[in-house]
Amino acid sequence: MGKEEPRSHAAAKSQGSPVLVNGALTVPGAPANTDTVPAKFSAKNPAGDKLITIAYTFKTLTDEERRAIYQALKSQPAAAFNADVGTELPLGVELHPVPDEVAARVPQTRGYRYVVANDRVLLVGTSRIVVGVFADANAR
Repeated sequence: MGKEEPRSHAAAKSQGSPVLVNGALTVPGAPANTDTVPAKFSAKNPAGDKLITIAYTFKTLTDEERRAIYQALKSQPAAAFNADVGTELPLGVELHPVPDEVAARVPQTRGYRYVVANDRVLLVGTSRIVVGVFADANAR
């Protein structure tokens, strides 16, 4: 029989704190509260799990970017209906292209259209499905 390595059964030594705690990376510089954190440890991840795929484009926007979209587009005439992410808008709802100034500030909005409804800005994809909803942060 062959000889075993002398350290093959040595007890593992602790290297300090664990790398993962409840699904979150704890190493220096790791982002906080990311999608890797299980829903039972993160209030935001269950909501993200329910998003339609195309809506992920707007999931990572900062609060400042969200405010910029709302502030720039809220002044358009409002339509009399309510819709949320995933709602297909009727053909009678007039959509406007996102202005170049907004797309320059928030590039993820380039190529989308929008409508204002119920004091919210709804970003809409080419299939007329709402992919982003932006409201006044102070109205919550």
